[in-house]
Amino acid sequence: MTQFAHYAMSGRSLLLAFCLAIGGPAYSQSQQAVSDQARPDLSDASYERVQAVTEFTEDFSQAESFEVMQGGAGTVDKRVNADIFSHPAANLSFEERQQFLVGNGLFRKDWVSSPSSTLASDGLGPLFNARSCQACHVKDGRGTVPGFDPEALTGNMALLIRLSLAHNQNEAVDSVIEALEAPDPVYGHQFQPFAVPGLSREGDLQIGYESQEVTLNGGETVELMKPVYELTDLAYGPLHKDVRLSPRLASPMMGLGLLEAIHPNDILRNINRPEAKKDGVTGRVRWVEDLETGEKALGRFGWKAEQPSVKQQAAVAFSADMGLSTPLVSSPYGECTSAQKACFKMPHGVQKSQGAHEVPGELLDFVSRYSENLALPQRRNVNDARVLAGKKLFYEANCVACHVPKYVTRRDATHPAHQFQLIWPYTDMLLHDMGPGLADEGGAWAREWRTPPLWGIGLTKTVNPNATWLHDGRARTLLEAIMWHGGEAQAARDRVAAMTPEDRDNLLKFLESL
Repeated sequence: MTQFAHYAMSGRSLLLAFCLAIGGPAYSQSQQAVSDQARPDLSDASYERVQAVTEFTEDFSQAESFEVMQGGAGTVDKRVNADIFSHPAANLSFEERQQFLVGNGLFRKDWVSSPSSTLASDGLGPLFNARSCQACHVKDGRGTVPGFDPEALTGNMALLIRLSLAHNQNEAVDSVIEALEAPDPVYGHQFQPFAVPGLSREGDLQIGYESQEVTLNGGETVELMKPVYELTDLAYGPLHKDVRLSPRLASPMMGLGLLEAIHPNDILRNINRPEAKKDGVTGRVRWVEDLETGEKALGRFGWKAEQPSVKQQAAVAFSADMGLSTPLVSSPYGECTSAQKACFKMPHGVQKSQGAHEVPGELLDFVSRYSENLALPQRRNVNDARVLAGKKLFYEANCVACHVPKYVTRRDATHPAHQFQLIWPYTDMLLHDMGPGLADEGGAWAREWRTPPLWGIGLTKTVNPNATWLHDGRARTLLEAIMWHGGEAQAARDRVAAMTPEDRDNLLKFLESL
């Protein structure tokens, strides 16, 4: 089959072609392997074929089969504009599309404080960071940092500041919010600059930047901007003297259900990849508590891999960011601490007629379904000579040690649309030491960050012209983001710095095609 024929296919026809190529029907779970197999969801023959399909390519003369469909059969071919990240996956059923649309409405919904005439929309706060999910995840893409110009600091809702103290092993901590770390005794796990009427907000976030210049091969210079954070006008007294600050910028939403459908064994296998060993890369997984089962689970979501599922990520965000209770995080007072007594005297939105939580389980499920099924757009210019040259440089620089290109998702994934999909997220889903330059003050995890997926990165500014990159938005360009890499990524970063200007430009062309 020609590359054109591959790209012309879509939806279930593409999925069928892929499944025929590696063996087995798309949704069959009848062939389960023995418990000691690397992929218990696959037969031995299917596993061997999946391994072959996901091997790193050595041919950069043309695009790989199905590479344009980076989100599998759910990939959409839509007009590239500011809404490109907001489409439902192409392979959803009619019923799933209806659930997606309801979830979309809830994701965009502005919550209000209690009491309110709208019984199903109140319960915000008492302390909060934003009134809606969409306020932080701009058009389902990256959030916006307040600004590099001090006079442009108009708000900070998309940039959260996590707070932590070194953990005392003799004290219990909330492992769901931040395992191995304790909250600030007054301000909790997260700083919140907004409050409902009648309650003092916690304070303000001030951001300054220190400029540092990096010279690259060929004489090009890159100005890096290091942020300096200060919490001011604190309404509830001083922070603990040992408190650590960890900024977290809202991440893109596309493809989250597919990331959840990657088999945990495939993620664990990334630890010992030969590409990682080449540069001494030592990624590791983070084990966290699954609130639904009470069991230990592999952390997949959040900048520090602190949540195991899309649903739990949504529930924790409802609580910490908006002060809304759900069946998974049930307090209607959100991040109120025992030192903030007035916070517990404020009305909340739990009403018997509406159920036991401000966001009932059904609504949490709708938001989760929406978040799980936002589609990836098709790749662009995959056979362009400069894009292919840049892809080769991406491999040669060993960026793939952490940004693992592709996976085949679980055949037994919970949702049929996520089952047995060839996807191209460019992440190993592991935590890595990124060196002192990117370290925050965040205790045990200060230098470690989960490898973010790269799919969709080339359309970041199409969706949000003010968007920037890295965990705190300090990088204004993709080249700046690369130059901030250190620690386990230092060798790859240095190879990029040593490239000729033409090669670096080709590398960026490749990233912009994702």
